[in-house]
Amino acid sequence: MNDASAALLSGLNEPQRQAVEHSGSPLLIVAGAGSGKTRVLTHRIAHLLAERGAHPGQILAITFTNKAAAEMRERVEQLVGTRSRAMWVMTFHSACLRILRREAHRLGWKSNFSIYDADDSRRLLTQIIKELGLDSKKQSPRWFAAEISRCKNELVGPEQAAAVAEDARSRLIADVYAQYDERLRLAGAVDFDDIIGTTVHLLRSFPELARSYRMRFRHVLVDEYQDTNHAQYVLVRELVGTGDDAAELCVVGDADQSIYAFRGATIRNIIEFERDYPDAKTILLEQNYRSTQNILDAADQVIRNNRNRGRAAEKKLFSDLGDGPSILGHTGDNEHDEAAWVAGRIDELADADQTTFGDTAIFYRTNAQSRAFEEVFVRRGIPYKVVGGVRFYERKEIRDLLAYLKLTANPDDTVSARRVVNVPKRGVGDRAVDEIEALAARERISFPAALRRVDRAPGVSARARGGIERFCEIIDAAAALAEEAPPEEVLERLIADTGYLEGLEQSGDPRDEGRVENVQELVAVAHEFTEQAARGGPDDEADLTPDVASFLEHVALVSDADSIPDPEAEDGGQVTLMTLHTAKGLEFDTVFLTGMDDGMFPHERSMSKDGDIEEERRLAYVGLTRARKHLHLTRAGTRNVFGRPEFYAASRFLAEIPSGLVEWSESAPPLRAVGGGSPSFGQPIAVRNPADVPSLEVGDRVNHDKWGLGRVVELKGSGPRAQARIDFGDGEPKWVILRLAPVSKL
Repeated sequence: MNDASAALLSGLNEPQRQAVEHSGSPLLIVAGAGSGKTRVLTHRIAHLLAERGAHPGQILAITFTNKAAAEMRERVEQLVGTRSRAMWVMTFHSACLRILRREAHRLGWKSNFSIYDADDSRRLLTQIIKELGLDSKKQSPRWFAAEISRCKNELVGPEQAAAVAEDARSRLIADVYAQYDERLRLAGAVDFDDIIGTTVHLLRSFPELARSYRMRFRHVLVDEYQDTNHAQYVLVRELVGTGDDAAELCVVGDADQSIYAFRGATIRNIIEFERDYPDAKTILLEQNYRSTQNILDAADQVIRNNRNRGRAAEKKLFSDLGDGPSILGHTGDNEHDEAAWVAGRIDELADADQTTFGDTAIFYRTNAQSRAFEEVFVRRGIPYKVVGGVRFYERKEIRDLLAYLKLTANPDDTVSARRVVNVPKRGVGDRAVDEIEALAARERISFPAALRRVDRAPGVSARARGGIERFCEIIDAAAALAEEAPPEEVLERLIADTGYLEGLEQSGDPRDEGRVENVQELVAVAHEFTEQAARGGPDDEADLTPDVASFLEHVALVSDADSIPDPEAEDGGQVTLMTLHTAKGLEFDTVFLTGMDDGMFPHERSMSKDGDIEEERRLAYVGLTRARKHLHLTRAGTRNVFGRPEFYAASRFLAEIPSGLVEWSESAPPLRAVGGGSPSFGQPIAVRNPADVPSLEVGDRVNHDKWGLGRVVELKGSGPRAQARIDFGDGEPKWVILRLAPVSKL
């Protein structure tokens, strides 16, 4: 072994080294949380180049976020130098887009097709629903979008969906799907699901093309394999192939961290990997380099309650970082008390220099739970950032200008043209738009093409006709400029010609001041893109080109996960608030896993099916293993639901953590849900017989086993849902459910 090879393997534990050096058969790396999977992947790639004679252009490494791809490219370049730039290290969508742009002519497409995001798709579906005379409240665009996405993720096309439709509901979905698909083609557009599905169709329809890509990519590596859906699974199989000319496949993942079923991800892909590839080798990475042993033991005890784990069931994470501090738990009287305790604990740790704001995260099951934390953080002056709010590229003014920009690259983009044909206002009202749509339908052309034939739409007024003609002139001038100028110059021309900025600057709406800044920021983003292109793209073969089409593609592929703040980059730091789904792949010194109540987490919608509960438990496992040092579990006894306090029992996941690992801020751990979890954790809630429930009136004095003496100030409900609001003299009166609370009348 030469010095270079020894350097690549130094610092790796034995399973990591085996994963780096393995050759020949397909490889499954079961990488537990914090087990150094990125290190293994990058060193494996470097080993392929340095020791096994692979050319950089023969390597395709697929990740799920641009951020992960950039990190992988950077690490490999540090190991083997700039020749690594010829590798394809990118997301599923980026890789498929590159293939589609090159091979679009085989499908009779133009290579300048538009990419419709979720908002564009919903706009198109809204139009279809309107034309079909459907009730958008009963059959919403969002619902149709989810059903169509499910079909596409399963590689079910419109014709197949219609063929297998057995009832009115599925026939309606198939009908809307067919119209949606046709409108996309007329507009020269694809949605995000099409990017994967069409690439699969391309490779299946042209076997010689599929073979050429297999001959090119001799080494295919897939990160986060447990998050793949059926279409992505088939794509990998098509790219790898079978038999003597099969590429070498390496997948990395952990069935215990499969949490995206709602996006179409299927856990079977990783659990049945060895069935799909009978000669596969499996390596378990069990040493965790992130968390203390107490945190790992808690996570392990929770996930053991899942039965459907595959090879992940064989792993037992261990750490050399010691046991670490106890996990802290707190039960608030309500969500505001819970948030106040979290804020106090953050201040306490920060004052003791045991954490920073930037290395602290609050996790919750649903976005709505952030409100209570935001309110208390504002009052206490704790800086914070909510991940998952209105993102920059989703703001109205940004979407407007991007719509104009899209039309310079693809003149048939219907959704973009409909969005801005009268923005800013130029006299093109709803009646004119309806006339143009009717013309487009009669002549089976796109909406933008119909705009250019406005003289054939007699119902359009002279004023509207003038506005449409001016709109087309603006697009034509910008499109001509786009052939030779970078995207920021095209944007500036569009802003000037449309008068968009003047309209915002002259507005009396105070929000428009911020919108002006956003418009300026978009121009700055385009300029940065051009500068990056001038320096050279992420690899030698696919240098970025400073044109509008490339910029639009760059914008389209930005994801939520890519916008999460870097704790080390924050000046002074901000506490990060996010949902558990967004937290995947991140780590923080200090973590608060909040809302640990049955009905909140696990979510009430998942509590009726074993498979759904297992997914929720994997989500809990992900949340627990994000913490490096300080882990906190919090819940609230009551929460306001539609303005009314509702009682919640403790999450069953709390019951699955050994009591010796958690130190509760109260004298006793929280009461758990009836029938949930291990009996070693606390005591089940004592559900009284109706005859034993005290009959109370406002003004009655009572005693609570935990909170002591109090006076009833309000009553509501009856029977098993009877509740009393009791003033115990220590702040805000508390609501209790009389059938469940340890309350006796004095």
